[in-house]
Amino acid sequence: MKVRISEGASAEEASAIAAALAEHVGDDVEVYVGQSDEPAATHDAPEGDAGESDVPAEYEDLGPTEREELLLEQIEEILEGGPAKYKDTLHEEDKLFVRDRLDLWFDQDDDDAFLFEDGRFAEFDADDKLPADGLITGGATFDGRDVHFMANDYTVKRGSMAAKGVEKFLRMQQRALKTGRPVLYLMDSSGGRIDQQTGFFANREGIGKYYYNHSMLSGRVPQVCVLYGPCIAGAAYTPVFADFTVMVEGMSAMAIASPRMVQMVTGEDISMQELGGARMHAEESGSADLVAESEEHARELVSQLVTYLPDNSDQDPPRAESRAPAHPPDGIDSIIPQEPNKGYDMERVIERVVDEGSYFELKPDYGKEIITAYARIDGRPVGIVANQPAQRAGAIFPDAAEKAAEFIWKSDAFNIPLLYLADTPGFMAGSQVEKDAILEKGKKMIYATSSATVPKQCVVVRKAYGAGIYAMSGPAYDPESTIALPSGEIAIMGPEAAINAVYARKLNEIDDPEERAQREAELREEYREDIDVRRMASEVVIDDVVPPSSLRTELENRFRFYETVDKELPDKKHGTVL
Repeated sequence: MKVRISEGASAEEASAIAAALAEHVGDDVEVYVGQSDEPAATHDAPEGDAGESDVPAEYEDLGPTEREELLLEQIEEILEGGPAKYKDTLHEEDKLFVRDRLDLWFDQDDDDAFLFEDGRFAEFDADDKLPADGLITGGATFDGRDVHFMANDYTVKRGSMAAKGVEKFLRMQQRALKTGRPVLYLMDSSGGRIDQQTGFFANREGIGKYYYNHSMLSGRVPQVCVLYGPCIAGAAYTPVFADFTVMVEGMSAMAIASPRMVQMVTGEDISMQELGGARMHAEESGSADLVAESEEHARELVSQLVTYLPDNSDQDPPRAESRAPAHPPDGIDSIIPQEPNKGYDMERVIERVVDEGSYFELKPDYGKEIITAYARIDGRPVGIVANQPAQRAGAIFPDAAEKAAEFIWKSDAFNIPLLYLADTPGFMAGSQVEKDAILEKGKKMIYATSSATVPKQCVVVRKAYGAGIYAMSGPAYDPESTIALPSGEIAIMGPEAAINAVYARKLNEIDDPEERAQREAELREEYREDIDVRRMASEVVIDDVVPPSSLRTELENRFRFYETVDKELPDKKHGTVL
């Protein structure tokens, strides 16, 4: 061993250091002073100690004992899952064995991402083969984020739930409340084991407690659920309680009862996919936020989603490096038609405002007249609520109102600022939408907007008629700013409806059709001048009218300036709107 000490040390000091080190490390030592090529002192290792271990010989080179080898064999058997015949059916359904699925999720770039498993020996002594009682729970690192996870093993009683698995599930949820870390549910369950229901169904700490814990976790930590199979009855509530639900096309389904039970109760003959498949829930019920093409795609979607979410409600969402929009903002004004009733695609405006590659839409096939999406502006995550004039002229129907309300509520829970892009004739009218609860669901959207305490920016892109300006966080709804583009209009109703309501009798008194049409056009133009946003800006109803080409910069500055805004709700237990 060679050691170099500082210039100026004496021979006695070098000798003392050499002797001490030789005794300590059990090796020969040479001590050099300064830059000298010759050692100032040397010392041999104590006799018999050179290179020898302090460990007694009888404890060296020991391998696993029979006791440990037995345990390893037992663990290996548990990791194999249920009977081979059930594993073979997975290939027929194009889905992974649960342990392989966990490898897909947690071993992408880090072999140590799977941190630990709890309850691996659950039902180890059972007469039947029930590895881990069909449910795997533990902790892992997902794309750099520590998460709690659960995953059903479909090879064990079709992923059904029983007492020990329920206990593991509950522990995972309760620990998530303590750690403040997200929860990932990888669901593939046929529901509760009916033949064992006395052990878990109605108990205080039974399966019913799942949904109590879901409720306590709601808004505290993100809960993300991915479905891989037909989740029936109790198993179907976890995905709908989760904040975000991903279904795999053609593979996953969820329903309150199986097709066979539906036929017994109602006589209806229906397939699982028709009853509760991914497309049905994405387009009809709105219970699926995203539809994946495959297991790998499901992971990719969740990987994108979590980049917008904090670990819990005490944290801010993660920032990213700023990027310019995919297309220059200079083109925004050319996209927006002058005519208030002419359709266009609002996504073409959004892509000129947000960071390139950051647009991530949720529920794209449900309530299409409103866009709900996450994106970034200057690297900051924002939740976008935008009317979509390309769909039903941007009128707000019941499904769209409910979709927007839920999105606003989730975004506010996890401290994600909100950007409203308004271009709507208002809430839809008619007998069918009344039957579909337009008032109730519209109320939810307005309530969510009113109660959101995150920074909000409202942009009047074109028309904002009726209660549409309320739902879209207009001036009365405590936005940090209400700004407009020059194409903007704010009014109780559009020109056509207003003229019909106010001047119909006088116009009908004009006999000459050409004169009547000319007078109607004059009235329409007068009305549009009256509702032009410049007049609203003149009255300081709105904060500013901005050039469309500067909208991106305007929003960058406003979100940055107001990122620390502190807003509080009235002191009360909670609101009464659900």
